[in-house]
Amino acid sequence: MKAIPFVRAARMVGRGTWSFLTDRPLVVSFEVTHSCTADCLHCDKGGIKRKPAGLLRAPDYARLRAQLKPMAVQLSGGEPLLRKDLEEIVRAVKEPSGLPYTILVTNGRLFTEEKYLALRALGVNQFSISLDFPDARHDNFRRSPGLYEHLSTLVPKLAAHGFDDVALNTAITRDNLASLLNIYDRAHEWGVSISFSAYTPLRTHSMDHYISSPADLLLLRQTLDELLSLKGRDGVIANSSWTLSGIHDFFVHGTIPGCKAGRRFLVVTPTGGLRACSMFQDTYASPEEILKKWVPKNTCGECYVSIRSYLDASFWTLLKDNVSNRVFSHHPQTKQC
Repeated sequence: MKAIPFVRAARMVGRGTWSFLTDRPLVVSFEVTHSCTADCLHCDKGGIKRKPAGLLRAPDYARLRAQLKPMAVQLSGGEPLLRKDLEEIVRAVKEPSGLPYTILVTNGRLFTEEKYLALRALGVNQFSISLDFPDARHDNFRRSPGLYEHLSTLVPKLAAHGFDDVALNTAITRDNLASLLNIYDRAHEWGVSISFSAYTPLRTHSMDHYISSPADLLLLRQTLDELLSLKGRDGVIANSSWTLSGIHDFFVHGTIPGCKAGRRFLVVTPTGGLRACSMFQDTYASPEEILKKWVPKNTCGECYVSIRSYLDASFWTLLKDNVSNRVFSHHPQTKQC
């Protein structure tokens, strides 16, 4: 993806520095709904759900944006495109300055070229679309018939506009391990970038999709090495090299220590509860309460999804990787859509 324009990058640096100095989150994931059009095998938020009482509206998101002042926000779910008022929500989270950097995370089922152009005009900076397989096996994994065919038509159309703001997101599982290079090829063919992250059983408590056998770990190492050799050739792979390498370490050891949940990123539920991490149900009233009650006790290292892996970096490494290369992760906060 293209580098962020200088003025916007400077504003992000200023906001990020302020966030570090004041112990505010750099990234906030607004889970605008827990309802979803898919029912993915690796996720706990599948299916259409009844609208909850107290659902946040656009003015609530404007208030939270002003309170939290994040450098970047992710609009996620569930499936955020289920929200009829999504355009109003986008307006609410954007400041006149163009901050925060705004990422929409979607499975793509309800996405259209018209919605892409409308949301982009309102200030969405990056569109992250999930892809688990480079063919119709994606439909089976997502339990959403026809989804791959829809994406194979839609994504190249979006890329053809030339804004370079569409990225695929792939959670690496035992199921798609042998297809990762083909998924990379698909991103290249469609003219978009791609970000890889690691499957975690924290959501489903299932090890069925986890990579653990010696043979699979060897294949993972070889595949990641090949992806690392491809990185930089054409700008397709958004991950930093050290993050991509860390995926293998996570599957080998089953943990990566040093999670910054609650300090560098947090989650807002559809009804306004604050969570340090979307993998856990503990809900708090304020960022200060999370810092006081969650952060000192957090010893979890059981995920290496994109946003967590990026925000584990030092402040200056984070700014260098994310501002100069525009690789803010795709799957919210601690999500794997």
